Amino acid sequence: MMKKIFTLVFFSLVLFSCKCKKVDSVSKLDGTWELNYISGPRIAFDGLYPNKKPTINFDTKENRVSGNNSCNSYTGKLNVTGNTIDFTQPMAVTKMMCLDGQGEQTYMSTLEKITSYDITDYGKTLNFISGDIAMMRFTKK
Repeated sequence: MMKKIFTLVFFSLVLFSCKCKKVDSVSKLDGTWELNYISGPRIAFDGLYPNKKPTINFDTKENRVSGNNSCNSYTGKLNVTGNTIDFTQPMAVTKMMCLDGQGEQTYMSTLEKITSYDITDYGKTLNFISGDIAMMRFTKK
């Protein structure tokens, strides 16, 4: 009997001491994040973004999202509820001529497919997910 109680207590401690907990507060989005992975394109990440990596900035108090898609700046309304996020609403985007190829378009079109997010690595990594597929990954700046 004592062995069963010890085993139960041991496994409970192991289970509850796991440091793999996800952070899921919307305010954890606040700040600037830099893209370091994008799914889909056949071009290597550094080939898509040779000069400047895209960034995204969240202001949850003002309900705004903004950033730079490697060439042009964008801004729009933040649509987030829990871990669900929606980038399908039109955003204002500057119209500078971009010579970096497909990076800008790839970033913006992938962003529109995102349906949810999660924040891992103690708040240092932001993952954008479409359905159940991780499509984009950002690092906190």
